[in-house]
Amino acid sequence: SFLRARGCNTSNMSIKQAIGHKFSPTKVHITEKDVSLYALGVGEGWHPTDQSNLKFVYENHPDFAPLPSMVVNFPLAVLAQLFENVPGLAFNPMMLLHGEQYFEIRGKIPTSGTLVSSGHISNIYDKGKGALVVIDAITVDEATGKEVCFNQSSLFIRGLGGFGGDRGTAADTNPPSRHPDVVHKEETTPQQALLYRLSGDYNPLHADPSMAEMGGFKQPILHGLCTLGFATRAVVHHFCNSNPVHVQSVRVRFTKHVFPGEQIITEIWKVGPRRLLFQCSVAGREGLVLSG
Repeated sequence: SFLRARGCNTSNMSIKQAIGHKFSPTKVHITEKDVSLYALGVGEGWHPTDQSNLKFVYENHPDFAPLPSMVVNFPLAVLAQLFENVPGLAFNPMMLLHGEQYFEIRGKIPTSGTLVSSGHISNIYDKGKGALVVIDAITVDEATGKEVCFNQSSLFIRGLGGFGGDRGTAADTNPPSRHPDVVHKEETTPQQALLYRLSGDYNPLHADPSMAEMGGFKQPILHGLCTLGFATRAVVHHFCNSNPVHVQSVRVRFTKHVFPGEQIITEIWKVGPRRLLFQCSVAGREGLVLSG
């Protein structure tokens, strides 16, 4: 889950009417500080004298660059509009879960500047127990007008299913029946969610113990997008020679929560010249927390 909840519409109109709904464009101003803060929020910098780590957190490094997964935060203000007057969508924000995320790099990610994101609801799938709302967003560099990235966020809203819509299809992300090519183990810190939220994802579920309890958790949980960042970093360092330009796109499904302080285990398989499959689990607990 993600985002800070705002008021929601109480309309009883058909859910299908929301398909195609366009959100107002939003702007985000990023600085070199934001680039470094995001990298630290997803675990970068454990080895501060290692040049392959330092390049993502130190603005004076000659190869200073954003991590590719930083782009998932650019359209957060677009997604937040889902809680505002969207025809046909009336729901309790506490019933929303982040189901899947896809991002595609379409241009150079700047280390500073103004980025403009525009998005719309591209589809809504009927999953029986809930509705899967798919939001497509394109982000451009305001200075050049060129596209920087595309994001597709699939948000599962419990209790809104059964409206007679298409169920959609599930992507095949089953890994090969062999040992992974790389197993990357990394600790998160107890304050990981408190640090990651400073990159723009302020949902109190990840900071406020009382809100976490309302959501059914014993303590605040880590952002799913933060887990995505940990996994993407593992790919960058193990398969891209720590060069972020080699990452073209990433698709993941969020399946379970992670508590700050737990160890994330990322298993990665190379399944083609330019294609990898990976999955994440946490030490000491069964089941996957992320697959992609």
